[in-house]
Amino acid sequence: QVQLAESGGGLVQAGGSLRLSCTASGNLFMSNSMGWYRQAPGKQREPVASILGDRSPKYADSVKGRFTIARDNAKNMYLQMNSLRPEDTAVYFCGAVRGANNNFIYWGQGTQVTVSS
Repeated sequence: QVQLAESGGGLVQAGGSLRLSCTASGNLFMSNSMGWYRQAPGKQREPVASILGDRSPKYADSVKGRFTIARDNAKNMYLQMNSLRPEDTAVYFCGAVRGANNNFIYWGQGTQVTVSS
């Protein structure tokens, strides 16, 4: 069992930056994938970025060049978000361990990011 907790969300003006953190407890290893998803009001949850071991991180096209995902050990992951836009406003969720359907099995409660114009 894995528990995930996000932190670092908040209100920021367009063009600003935020750093999200995800801390895991339980049995999680560097060989397990971790990532960030987000869900805006009235929209489906969408992938933002993911990271697995030494492989190159993956990013959604909408955040490439602005967001950076990092992981300093098996249980701590970060999302540095720069040049934020109002359309980045969403609840951001941390996920870990992909199941057979390639979706994450474990999820955090989410942290709100609001970007004002």
